[in-house]
Amino acid sequence: MNGKILDVLELRAQLSDEQIARLVHAFYDRVQHEPLLGPVFAARIAAHGWPAHLDKMTRFWSTILRGTDRYHGDPMAAHRALPDVTAEHFERWLALFREVADEVVPGVLADSIVQRATRMGAALQGSLGAR
Repeated sequence: MNGKILDVLELRAQLSDEQIARLVHAFYDRVQHEPLLGPVFAARIAAHGWPAHLDKMTRFWSTILRGTDRYHGDPMAAHRALPDVTAEHFERWLALFREVADEVVPGVLADSIVQRATRMGAALQGSLGAR
């Protein structure tokens, strides 16, 4: 990280929903083939369910990153329903998210996105309790 983290207004001005969609699609494409994460997702998302999941995650990240009002849901409840998810899963998720963000968007945008993903992961882990 270069130290500069953009606020939501700066992200709204510099990050498009098209970039978010590319990030989400590239990330989940890798997730599906990742040895630790892939089975967790495969157990819950059927092949025909991926388009809906990708759409939901694109709306979620648009809301988190750009402050839009595109996502309405409860990510905490969705993750509480995953009893087999551990800290190792979150660590791998974040590392993979960082890899993809660095490839899809320029430096300060990637840093700002990953900073929010790190906070999101910590909040989700906290809601799940120590596993």
